[in-house]
Amino acid sequence: MATISEAPPVKKQSTSGSEHDSRNFNGPPLKPELEFASIVKRKQRPGEPSAERRRRVEQGLSWPIVLWVSLIHVGLVAAIFAFTWQALVLTIFLHWLTGGMGICLGYHRLLSHGSFRTHRLVRLFFATLGGLAGEGSAVEWAANHRRHHAYSDLEGDPHSPLDGPLWSHMGWFTWSDGGEAHTKKLQRWAPDLLKDPAMILLDRLFMPINFCFGVILGSLGFWLGGWPMTVSFVLWGMFARLALVMHSTWLINSATHIWGYRNYATSDDSRNNWWVALFTYGEGWHNNHHAYPRMAKNGHHWWEIDTTFWVIRLLQSCGLAWKVVDYKQRGKDT
Repeated sequence: MATISEAPPVKKQSTSGSEHDSRNFNGPPLKPELEFASIVKRKQRPGEPSAERRRRVEQGLSWPIVLWVSLIHVGLVAAIFAFTWQALVLTIFLHWLTGGMGICLGYHRLLSHGSFRTHRLVRLFFATLGGLAGEGSAVEWAANHRRHHAYSDLEGDPHSPLDGPLWSHMGWFTWSDGGEAHTKKLQRWAPDLLKDPAMILLDRLFMPINFCFGVILGSLGFWLGGWPMTVSFVLWGMFARLALVMHSTWLINSATHIWGYRNYATSDDSRNNWWVALFTYGEGWHNNHHAYPRMAKNGHHWWEIDTTFWVIRLLQSCGLAWKVVDYKQRGKDT
């Protein structure tokens, strides 16, 4: 069995054509004619904002997103004054459920990279959990993430720290990405998800589903402890939890391209960062992931714990996951 040290350095791969597409997700080949005219596959000039950043800023702030994220952070502050131990336990559990299972397993490894296959209802379940993390729909999320892999730390990367740590952490999505360019982005990077009626429905119901989930949390709190517990459950289980999930996953865009060690000589600045991996259930082993994007397992050393992969293996043992792309098989489905 090959060890991690025996794996060859990863050489820069072409980011166009079906070869790249098949390596990152199970959808149909991407159409070259839908390529952005403004994207140039070249290194970003040091000290200068990327063309992607300039394009977004020129279109102005995306006020619906700014208001959504601001509301969540206001709720986070308010949660300090409504603390209960029950709400804290609820928040920790929902952080794992919506962040770990929804974003890390569902949006990322299943829908963005096709690291394993599953039943349609299971796929819909994880996509719904991902939507409850407050980071947008699966279609939007996967399109941005696949584009990030294609242009990682180059011109065209939507959230490279080369445009500044704050930009890569959360600044990038607060600026507008609408209009024709947004439509072309989805067609270019998420054609498979656009053809799935369930994913389109979840995209349209993103806000109603989150609102209904908040009502459910409030009702649960009222049943357990009246109005004080209602307020606590909503502020912690909804607002505080959303803020914590968001910043945890945003650290992958920022921190793991700045701090950490590298197992592989990838062409970008991706790093393995243990403390980000701790908050993101194994997603912080980011250099490993950029070396082998479709691999279901991000941890490639014994100490690189990847609890998300444990869940995938559990699903596989229950017959709910198959064709799991395993690092040890070097890309062969198991």
